[in-house]
Amino acid sequence: MWWLKQLHTWHWVSAAISLVGMLLFAITGITLNHASTISAEPKVTQGSATLPAPLLAQLKTTPAEGAPLPDAVADDVEARVALAAHGKPGEWSEEEVYVALPGPGRDAWVSIDRATGAITSEHTDRGWISYFNDLHKGRNSGDAWFWFIDVFALACVVFTITGLFLLQLHARHRPSTWPLVGLGLVIPLVIAILFIH
Repeated sequence: MWWLKQLHTWHWVSAAISLVGMLLFAITGITLNHASTISAEPKVTQGSATLPAPLLAQLKTTPAEGAPLPDAVADDVEARVALAAHGKPGEWSEEEVYVALPGPGRDAWVSIDRATGAITSEHTDRGWISYFNDLHKGRNSGDAWFWFIDVFALACVVFTITGLFLLQLHARHRPSTWPLVGLGLVIPLVIAILFIH
């Protein structure tokens, strides 16, 4: 009885923690599986501006490879083209500084000409479905989402293992338990062997 109580507790706690995540990942699994049939028109926004001379002077010296834009320059870029480049690694060449700004469901970049201060930018928004699909894949989602996926996956592992033990404890009263569990293994295995080439 003590084990049964512990299993039930761990099972419902892990279920509660992973419930919303499982729903999100299940729905986005469907949208990813049907990505070719779900039409989405990317919205592309381009911007241009000129960096003021005092700030342009901060770009005259080439810093270490991958260095971000100076804070004052990043502030000005954000004010002029509405793209936040703070702390993002820059690609510095003699002609320009290029900063890639990818994110879930979107891509963006900003480039500053180091001689003239000309700022050019582009932002591509692929919509909400693409946003959630990228969260599913962990694409360009940042460190916090990276760790969320690991914690969520661990909660799902606890949920399934405690569920398996609960099935074992209740199986004698439910004769269809193990045939159904077996189907859950056999069906994907047969599909993988016979139909995936």
